[in-house]
Amino acid sequence: AANLDQQYWDTETQNLKNTQQIDRVNLDTLRRRYNQSGRAQTRQQMYGCDLLEDGSTRGFSQVAYDGRDFIAFDMDTMTFTAADAAAQITKRKWEEDGTEAEGWKHYLENTCIEWLRRYVSYGQAVLERKEPPTVRVSGKEAHGILTLYCRAYGFYPRPITVSWLKDGEVRDQETEWGSVAPNSDGTYYAWASIEARPEEKD
Repeated sequence: AANLDQQYWDTETQNLKNTQQIDRVNLDTLRRRYNQSGRAQTRQQMYGCDLLEDGSTRGFSQVAYDGRDFIAFDMDTMTFTAADAAAQITKRKWEEDGTEAEGWKHYLENTCIEWLRRYVSYGQAVLERKEPPTVRVSGKEAHGILTLYCRAYGFYPRPITVSWLKDGEVRDQETEWGSVAPNSDGTYYAWASIEARPEEKD
């Protein structure tokens, strides 16, 4: 597995090195389109894929220029969405050519999904980990008020709901919650308290 991972990252690194000159040309093109010179500009690209629970997949690729949307690929329609007039030029060029959309579709539906499946399999034990909470309830009385504490320890994953009930009715409006905090073993801890009169402690 380690060799395959290294092979993937070596290939990706080489691909990015190979596109450095293309990226430089693209950046110069954008500078001219936006009539800019003399200061640094930034072109950002983000892409990825999702493997859904029903086995279907989806992918995305989007480009930004100087922190603003520029163009995005819609894999369902095999078209590009341009954010402004300068991006419309790129959209027309890529859609007339056709190879840009085909290349992204192939990468997002195949290469990206293949590696996503591989990384999910590596982390399966962590992704499927479930630890139920250990719960402790305690109380402290002061100045005629009883404060009840419910502490939940050692649970995973993070999402949890801690509620106080009286006669089967949730008493969220009177409840104070602490934040869900991590433990050193990767599990979580949470608490909730509520104030009551001592005679209501049952």
